[in-house]
Amino acid sequence: MTPSVPQQPPDVYALYERVLARAVSTDNTEEAAKCHHARARRNYEALNCAPRLIDLAWSWHSGTAVRHERSELRKVNDQRSDVDAKLACASVLQSIAALIIHAGRLELTAREVVEVLWATGCVRSAQAVFRHLDGREDLLGLAGEVREVSLDAPEQRLSLGPYRDGIVELILVLKSDFESIASFNSVRFLLDSLKELERARLERDERATLWPVEDLPTGGDNSVISGHMRELMTFARRIATTNVNVLITGDSGTGKEILARAIHNFSDRARKPFVPFNCTAVPRDLLESQLFGHRRGAFTGADRDYTGLIRSARDGTLFLDEIGELGLDLQPKLLRFLESGEISPLGEPAALTVDVRIVAATNTNLEDAVRAGRFREDLFYRLNVVRLSIRPLRERRDEIPGFVTHFAQRAAEEFKKGDLRVAEETMERLLLYRWPGNVRQLQNEIRRMAALAEPNSTLMPDAISEDILRALPLLRHPTPNTREIAVPLHDKLMPTIARIECEMIKTALREHHGKVEAVAKALGISRKGLYLKRRRLGL
Repeated sequence: MTPSVPQQPPDVYALYERVLARAVSTDNTEEAAKCHHARARRNYEALNCAPRLIDLAWSWHSGTAVRHERSELRKVNDQRSDVDAKLACASVLQSIAALIIHAGRLELTAREVVEVLWATGCVRSAQAVFRHLDGREDLLGLAGEVREVSLDAPEQRLSLGPYRDGIVELILVLKSDFESIASFNSVRFLLDSLKELERARLERDERATLWPVEDLPTGGDNSVISGHMRELMTFARRIATTNVNVLITGDSGTGKEILARAIHNFSDRARKPFVPFNCTAVPRDLLESQLFGHRRGAFTGADRDYTGLIRSARDGTLFLDEIGELGLDLQPKLLRFLESGEISPLGEPAALTVDVRIVAATNTNLEDAVRAGRFREDLFYRLNVVRLSIRPLRERRDEIPGFVTHFAQRAAEEFKKGDLRVAEETMERLLLYRWPGNVRQLQNEIRRMAALAEPNSTLMPDAISEDILRALPLLRHPTPNTREIAVPLHDKLMPTIARIECEMIKTALREHHGKVEAVAKALGISRKGLYLKRRRLGL
């Protein structure tokens, strides 16, 4: 598991640099103090924090006199060049660290890049500008003197990426010697690496919360994420601030681990480990050691100490998937940990206290397992403090278009396929399938289609897997007399779908006496989805 760097507000880093500037100035390191002071100023400028800028300037100038008096008392000229070289190197390293910290904040990144380029001496001048869509440019940072560009030193522009309603760019005049070119290429490589790191961080956050709670995407008819997942994610955010145990139920592939990660990321434990574990992943005779750990020599083959998953998740969250498959011999030990927070690793003479939040998941009915004697009733009640049930994808079909578009965009970016579009006929057929593997199966199908597609193409129905196409049943829709009419699959798809939708909505309206909320619930769609369908069908 790769630890993540916590994202702090920019004013925290500004205060940090300001404190460093005051601290290093007491050691007669004037150049280092100037670097930290300048970095704090750039942070405050980016935040438009005028009071902090005034306070920063006052503290800097008041300290200048003290530093001047001290400098008169110290004569270290014989070591000055060596000290300056070390300070210059330290300044560049600290600027690179600032670049990594601010990778997701382009305005601050641009200012730091300008300083790094100037510190390495590879440019004659460097400017960071924000270019609006209408062509106007605002200066963000400047290093060196901006003179008329000579023929042997042309001006270069380097885009850092889109920002708000424009683009952040660097305007550079490079030096022509080989060392300067090599330094510039190194900085450029660093920027490319930072973009990849930021993209990976965004993807990690996206995976952690596949269904957003706020600002749900809408793209026309039927592409609104359903109220079911909205309610689940809202509820997950609410309970994340507590330490209660959570039991997530749902079919395989519905996204139980994603929901567990969302609970972890919404909680105060977000900066601590999230450790997922499937209780069926290891043999039963090794489960106790895997969960609770062991001491060296505790059993045959234990040639070293093993921490165990519970201690690995210390202060974080342990996600136990397929908890219903946990053996009866281990259930009392897990119950003891849930009640007391103590574990007894194999071979350990004394119990150990560990602070870990447990989120469990299962695709089986634990109540039935309790009645059958396969699962302890007291453990069930300990785990079932809060239960979140994820419905299968076939019961929330109004999410499918949103998922398809989302997965297609991600796959197109991953496989470098450009702009992949999904044909309306393809979307309709995907809507008709029951998806026994739920969201995981849908994601894998879209990835397969994208991998085989031509760049910048449209995914047509013939790209769908043969087993899915064969599984599409003979369609039937209700009529007032027979309640069923067979529709051959070679009929035109769109008129057939429209007829089926029309009859189903009419039937639901009759059965629920026109109550919109009840009709939408019966059809498994949102109120907005029902409204859009009725408007399109003239109902």
